[in-house]
Amino acid sequence: MSILVTGGAGFIGANFVRDWCADSDEPLVTLDALTYAGNPENFAGMAGADQHRLVQGEIGDAALVRALLTEHQPRAIVHFAAESHVDRSIHGADAFIQTNILGTYQLLEAARAHWQGLGDAARAQFRFVHVSTDEVYGSLLPGAPAFTEEHRYEPNSPYSASKAASDHLVRAWHHTYGLPVVTTNCSNNYGPYQFPEKLIPLMIVNALAGKALPVYGDGQQVRDWLYVADHCRAIRRVLEAGTIGEVYNIGGWNEQPNLAIVTQICALLDEWRPRPDGTSHTSLISFVKDRPGHDRRYAIDARKIERALGWRPSETFGTGLGKTVRWYLDHPEWVAHVQTGAYRAWVATQYDKR
Repeated sequence: MSILVTGGAGFIGANFVRDWCADSDEPLVTLDALTYAGNPENFAGMAGADQHRLVQGEIGDAALVRALLTEHQPRAIVHFAAESHVDRSIHGADAFIQTNILGTYQLLEAARAHWQGLGDAARAQFRFVHVSTDEVYGSLLPGAPAFTEEHRYEPNSPYSASKAASDHLVRAWHHTYGLPVVTTNCSNNYGPYQFPEKLIPLMIVNALAGKALPVYGDGQQVRDWLYVADHCRAIRRVLEAGTIGEVYNIGGWNEQPNLAIVTQICALLDEWRPRPDGTSHTSLISFVKDRPGHDRRYAIDARKIERALGWRPSETFGTGLGKTVRWYLDHPEWVAHVQTGAYRAWVATQYDKR
């Protein structure tokens, strides 16, 4: 038996692959397009590397996906592959439509054909786990109850709209064709191997380089933060025991405004990597023009997965953030390798002119 992981060279996917190979001897195949955020270096030094195969390709390549399913006969597909950065979706939505919607459609069709061709026992065991986001639910007012699995979809960015569409496709393939799917909607992830376009790694990388720490608007946008290893444990639990057709919200019970995140990062760096002139890293904070349609607050109610599957995050935000900052301090080569000319141009375009 084996598992097929799409987008497994990206941030969350790579952490899932690493954790899987450390804890299980079951073979795992990663399919990843290896775009800017998919990085084979994320597998360096990985335990159980001989049980893992990385295949470069698109989830929208139906022939390739069919060939992989035929060759490896996986008992499950864990679908991480997605364009995921809101800012990039605002600048150009095409890749988000192609990957998140059309790519998911092609993957579902290949999975359906594979599943229908299995014997009775294998069909009963097969699962398609679709990893999605809390951003499909839209924005919460201060004090409003956190998102539950019954919350209405109200996506506000091209990214969240494309993920909402993929969620609906997954639901439809279950209800129409019987494909055994489970969907998860997670809050903001952070941790090792996150490409430094997202808030936490961007702040760490910029602070270490003595560059400005750009904070959108007033910095009071609130997110629920989930340490990536906790998320990976939750997905494994959903794969193991989740009810077919159900949705599980996965959150960290850690609501924090963006500005508070940045100041906590600065405090850790002040302690572990003080600036030569003795000033705090907080002096690098720079408020920039807010992005269009910026959702004010997300929050996940994760009681369903706790009640049904016994999962709860292990990390507090303090412990998770400390591990994250320490990882970036300890892996300067990885950071240097991902900061290509294209990355530097993107950061300049996104923040320097605001």
